[in-house]
Amino acid sequence: MATEEQVGMMLPYMVQDWASREPKRQSLTFVDIDKQGNFHDETRTYGELWVNGQRFANALKSAGMGENERFAIMMMNHPEFVDAMVGSGIANTTFVPIDPRTQGKKLKFMLEFVSCKGVIVGDYNLPALRNIIDEVDGLEWVWVISSGGEVDLSGLPNARLISDILAEPAPEPELPIAAKESTDEMQMLYTSGTTGDPKAIVGPYARFGAIGSLGPAIGLRDDDVPYSGLSLTHANAQLITLGNVIKMGLHGVFSRKFTKSRLWDITREYGCTQFNLLGGMTTAIYSDPEKPDDADNPVRYVLAAGMPPAIWKNFEKRFGLEVFEFYGTAEGGVSMNPPGVGPIGSMGKPPATMVAKIFDEDGKECPPHQIGELAFQNADGSCPHVEYYKLPEKSAAKMKDGWFWTGDMCHTDEDGWLYFDWRDGDAIRHNGDFVNPGFVQKELAEHDNVDDVFVYGVKAASGVPGEKDVVAAVVPAGEADVQAMFRHCRERLEGNFVPSYIQILDEIPKTASEKPQERYCVEALENSPDQVHTEIRG
Repeated sequence: MATEEQVGMMLPYMVQDWASREPKRQSLTFVDIDKQGNFHDETRTYGELWVNGQRFANALKSAGMGENERFAIMMMNHPEFVDAMVGSGIANTTFVPIDPRTQGKKLKFMLEFVSCKGVIVGDYNLPALRNIIDEVDGLEWVWVISSGGEVDLSGLPNARLISDILAEPAPEPELPIAAKESTDEMQMLYTSGTTGDPKAIVGPYARFGAIGSLGPAIGLRDDDVPYSGLSLTHANAQLITLGNVIKMGLHGVFSRKFTKSRLWDITREYGCTQFNLLGGMTTAIYSDPEKPDDADNPVRYVLAAGMPPAIWKNFEKRFGLEVFEFYGTAEGGVSMNPPGVGPIGSMGKPPATMVAKIFDEDGKECPPHQIGELAFQNADGSCPHVEYYKLPEKSAAKMKDGWFWTGDMCHTDEDGWLYFDWRDGDAIRHNGDFVNPGFVQKELAEHDNVDDVFVYGVKAASGVPGEKDVVAAVVPAGEADVQAMFRHCRERLEGNFVPSYIQILDEIPKTASEKPQERYCVEALENSPDQVHTEIRG
């Protein structure tokens, strides 16, 4: 019999608990949008999640998967993603989420580094998998989810269709849950790898359970319908949205992939009352032309990680909602700023279970308004545990001197409210001033000719050490009028904030969490100089 602690912290026990009490209770809806713009959805009740988890667990055992042996899940948001997560817990295997856009050497690395024995893949990802599968050591099976039509399984080891697995009878008697402790390994969650090979974070059930228990603290009510367009391969959608949905027994809605153009239509169609926003998404949504019905939606509040202070109040008023600012990392550390509690622009304060401090480069605590590195400690004085698989030195560096070091440069005000300044190494210092990209992005996002924007820095043409030039990567709405964009910035920004360059892109490359990928913008800047423009003044 599962203990109360196990039920509260471990995904398979959470699902089993709800399935035993209310098997027909609606759990999840997954929305796909066809080329004509029509919605198509698939659903899961808690009872269906449990039965499908049993089927997946049986299939994993039949494939020879042993305790804590690993398999990858490489797909967009489908209900089968969650079925597989539940099945992995029942079988006590370890799943490895991989962004479905991954390919080439990076995909080979991610499969091999953690010794994946199998992979569950969307048929749309088969070309990328086939390109490297002969080079991947130890891959014994491939299971494929069809997005419609015939699927060619030829040449794939021990290939199966997911539809065949889910068509099998559920095992009788039911398989017991093999994962017993909240410290058991649940998954290997890769970092984005923006500066090199991604690191694999060892994710225990306790981490999923702890984030999944934050629902009331982050404003969720029993009648809420949370929504996410973020990928379940990323901690935000998986831990914060899915974790809290299943812990609280809510109905959660997920898009197969994020689409800003239909975001508000989805919330209206499915009655979504809350969703999560990350910084890059915020600017993209705000840059859409204003519509008379912007505020005609059921959303009570957004849980925002990086709401630019410059558009905070405008965003709330325009869309008729409140902003709950939130900070968290996949490894640990949390702060919260509920609506109307903390100052605009602050990412909040840690919960009572944690302590946060800002340290300078000498390890001394910074006074208010001095920028330093943000670090967290548990309230009892212990350090949040961080483990990067096969990287003990990097793990130890994250837990130096009994603190979890985030790598984020922040400051506090006199009342202890935390403010994010920049990611260590990513600051934009231009002509002696630190440029806040949020201010530049806000002004460009409000220009009629801008559909999306991301502001970053590159080594200054002046050659001054530590200086950067400001680049605004812009996806234009229609034919780009670059000089009009420059004039718009010149009229609204102080001189050093006006972009040195405006870079025109078809789309801004982003991670699974919709975070702009700076290195790909830099590559495009170097390889496509005809798309890079400077201001003409006269």
